[in-house]
Amino acid sequence: MARPAHTARSERTREALRQAAVVRFLAQGVEETSAEQIAADAGVSLRTFYRHFASKHDLLFADYDAGLQWFRAALADRAPGESIIESVQSAIMASPYEDWAVTKIAALRAHELDPGRIVRHIRQVEADFADAIDEHLAGADPPPSGTAERMRLTVTARCIAAAVFGAMEVWMLGEDRSLGELDRLCRDALHLLRRGVEEPA
Repeated sequence: MARPAHTARSERTREALRQAAVVRFLAQGVEETSAEQIAADAGVSLRTFYRHFASKHDLLFADYDAGLQWFRAALADRAPGESIIESVQSAIMASPYEDWAVTKIAALRAHELDPGRIVRHIRQVEADFADAIDEHLAGADPPPSGTAERMRLTVTARCIAAAVFGAMEVWMLGEDRSLGELDRLCRDALHLLRRGVEEPA
């Protein structure tokens, strides 16, 4: 199904702003970059900038917001009989972004923002990620609210999202921000989830 033209245009504008911000941030730092500069580099007005982002700092997380769209698409492409954990792991690593951009943005976040702000944003995105998993599990005919099956799907989706974003939090606050390390951490977190929660020693 074709997307409405205004949606496609909006996505192109957001992506142009994201790319312009990454280039500016890498060249001169986040604090030395203004929203006006980013808007001008992207070829849009400042008003358009603020229609898409509340602040220049939000652009440090634009890859996560845009990532949810490709995650939903990648999840939908997985084989129907595949385990949900395997489907999620494969969909996460189907990101269309170039490795250098992901790792550079992660380094910028760690350098420019306090850890508390990073964690708060990750936890906001986690809820949207869980909803995407929940919708995938429910399929075209979701179970009614209040049923045991509805509860099972919701808890499963929330647990998987928590495991993945726990791994992402460790990755973003750690020293090794390569995609290989992110993949390893996500696999380890999902393996822990498969084993079940264990009481601390």
